[in-house]
Amino acid sequence: MSAPPSHPSVPAADRADEPPPARPAPTRRRPSLTARLVIAALLGLALSVVVLPDRWFGLDQYSPFAQLGAFRPMAFLAVAALVVVLGLITIKVRMLWPFTAAALALALTSGAFLLPRTIADPVPAGGSTLKVLSYNVYEGRADVTTLAALIHAEKPDLIALPEAGERFRQKLAPLIEDLGYRSRSSVTTRQPDVSGVTVFTAARLGDVQFEVAPSDVTFRSVTATGGALGDLRFVGFHSVAPTPGYGVGQWKEDLLGVQQWCGATTPTIVAGDFNATFDHSVMREGTAGCGDAASQAGQGLTSSWPTWAPRWVGPQIDHVLGTSGIAAESFAVEEGAGSDHRPILTTLRVP
Repeated sequence: MSAPPSHPSVPAADRADEPPPARPAPTRRRPSLTARLVIAALLGLALSVVVLPDRWFGLDQYSPFAQLGAFRPMAFLAVAALVVVLGLITIKVRMLWPFTAAALALALTSGAFLLPRTIADPVPAGGSTLKVLSYNVYEGRADVTTLAALIHAEKPDLIALPEAGERFRQKLAPLIEDLGYRSRSSVTTRQPDVSGVTVFTAARLGDVQFEVAPSDVTFRSVTATGGALGDLRFVGFHSVAPTPGYGVGQWKEDLLGVQQWCGATTPTIVAGDFNATFDHSVMREGTAGCGDAASQAGQGLTSSWPTWAPRWVGPQIDHVLGTSGIAAESFAVEEGAGSDHRPILTTLRVP
């Protein structure tokens, strides 16, 4: 029996030159669906605190959410853009769909709060009309000639001018003297215009009376009653801005104080600078019982501040409100000069 053929041996040096056997590439584990859903939900909730702070137990009543709350329309546009971007990415990376869904849910939720302000209500029949102009004149710096021209063109029945004291009133009144307006400021010439509110009433309203709020408030409102107004009262109003610290607390107090007019049975129109939008819970609470002229006319998202930004960017913080039965027939944001606010003009139908 012969021995099996022997295989030639490979020298050790040659074996060292051979490449090592290839190892299988490690497989990357994808996050499970449950993990992706949890992460997407947490990110969506975190983002909702910024976009919808008023729905988080009144978080919008504190800095910095009080300031962020005014910019919900812009936040909505940002989230809507995020939905589009994530949606396009998800077409290629399907595992990202929970994040797209979370962003879409937030966009739809925030949009649902904004949409009603862009849809006009039916104009009620009957009653009489009153044209109201409100304009924050920015520490009395607004150009009186431009404002006088607007008043001559539109001939509003009632005018509220926040940040206008007696100094500003004395500059404007001679320019519209031919129209016969009566007027009253809440502060004298010894005080700066920024502290005041001035109200003008048209000659056709007759012998109206003015009442100035007590001096224990930051901005003293002016109320016009009597004459052809009948039972109706008109209030020129200004709230402090929600600045960090003291300002936020006083801002809440000012807005809640509007309930003295909106919650009463006396028919009332309140016009001025509220330094708040209806995305603020304290604004909704303080104005319960009143309707917003801009929202009733489908113009509730048109910016009234600041003037350097497009009208679709800034918030609408200037308002004309009316108690039950008073409704807007029209609403427009006008152009002024010299102020960081835009004038707002509305025609109200009063029962």
